[in-house]
Amino acid sequence: MRKPELSAAIADQTGLSREKASEVINAVTDQITAAAARGDDISLIGFGTFSVRKREARNGRNPQTGATIQIAASKTVGFKPGKALKDAVN
Repeated sequence: MRKPELSAAIADQTGLSREKASEVINAVTDQITAAAARGDDISLIGFGTFSVRKREARNGRNPQTGATIQIAASKTVGFKPGKALKDAVN
């Protein structure tokens, strides 16, 4: 499901217009992004938790040449699904 399809589904379920539903989705994703940028965890009970994870610097290998390269340390966002989401999938 892509964003326009999600907006349409939310609009149908809530009675909002598709434009308003799209604005709500944008506001939610903007707030999740801002919290992650600050390093905060975002917990949506029953759905899951977004958290910032740190990756240490490490050695890698260039697949074309086989040469060893240094991969810099970085941050990434992880997601751990909540029980309700896990139960819905299984």
